[in-house]
Amino acid sequence: MRPSSSLFPAVLAGFVAVLVGYASSAAIIWQAAAAAGATPHQIAGWMTALGLGMGVSTLALSLWYKSPVLTAWSTPGAALLATSLQGVTLPETIGIFIFANALILLCGVTGLFAQLMKIIPHTLAAAMLAGVLLRFGLQAFINLEGHFLLCGSMLVAWLIAKAFAPRYAIVATLLVGSVTAWAGGDVVTDNLAFSLVMPEFIAPKFTFTTLVSIGLPFFLVTMASQNAPGFATMKASGYPVAVSPLIIFTGALALLFSPFGVYSICIAAITAAICQSPDAHPDADKRWMAAAAAGVFYLLAGIFGGSITALMAALPLSWIQTLAGLALLGTISGSLFQALLHETERDAAIVTFLVTASGVTLLGIGSAFWGLIAGGICFAVLSRFRRA
Repeated sequence: MRPSSSLFPAVLAGFVAVLVGYASSAAIIWQAAAAAGATPHQIAGWMTALGLGMGVSTLALSLWYKSPVLTAWSTPGAALLATSLQGVTLPETIGIFIFANALILLCGVTGLFAQLMKIIPHTLAAAMLAGVLLRFGLQAFINLEGHFLLCGSMLVAWLIAKAFAPRYAIVATLLVGSVTAWAGGDVVTDNLAFSLVMPEFIAPKFTFTTLVSIGLPFFLVTMASQNAPGFATMKASGYPVAVSPLIIFTGALALLFSPFGVYSICIAAITAAICQSPDAHPDADKRWMAAAAAGVFYLLAGIFGGSITALMAALPLSWIQTLAGLALLGTISGSLFQALLHETERDAAIVTFLVTASGVTLLGIGSAFWGLIAGGICFAVLSRFRRA
């Protein structure tokens, strides 16, 4: 097999991962920044800083560990900020970023988070990953209603390519979907323009009320709903990279660039699963190339951070969701297999899967965290009584 034939799917996986990451939550970040009173120019600078931060961290960590380590912003954290920053000044918002990222860095330095990740059973980590990804898999088929021609053509292309050239199934899906969307007039490029916007330094202001009422919940949500699933995804995919060094690196980088609008840099879960799947590369030891490619695309997205919203608006949402869902099917099936592999742990694993897939949010913390909690309780109780 020629190296180029293996490299192309890896590069494509990296591109799809970045596309899905931006498409799924870039708008939420704009809403959060706008709620804090940032101007459109400042928001564009934040997107530039975030893209560069994720690009540098993804590229550096993947090359250093030779593992598919992807970073991402905290989507649950952005959602929390979007609903909490009304009435908070921009300097106070930057103070919240610095406070939360400093706490994340402290978790890495002390090793507390690493100890927590060690006690999570592999079956529960796999079940949680499957639950997180389930809605993405469902979107590949739900969009048939209302977008039958576009999504139907993508599904047919995926099925045919999967039968005859499985490693290029997503390539075929992307190309057929692009042609169909363009021919159907679903790609709107009227407002699409590429520009470079430099991030703006904003001096922080620290107030006790905002740090306690927003900063602390933001820290907890980021750790529980983004970093924890991210490490669980790596564990379930067979990449048990040391936890504390990654938390220290990402936390320190986010802390350094907080005054420029980098509210978080975390370990990715959903987008990482795309680069950690067999479709990215048949050799698990070489899937880091997909993550490295994602790092390059992150950097490009950062350079043109001011154009991200226009680009996302130009692409049909159904096209993005269908592509993401089909790209994650292999990871979903593999995670379910691992989760249900051991009969004595199946009950706890299915509870983890269902709670995570439910999307329930309690105390501002997402379902991935509560899925692990519920499954962990079941695992502990059932294991105790079965031994007895």
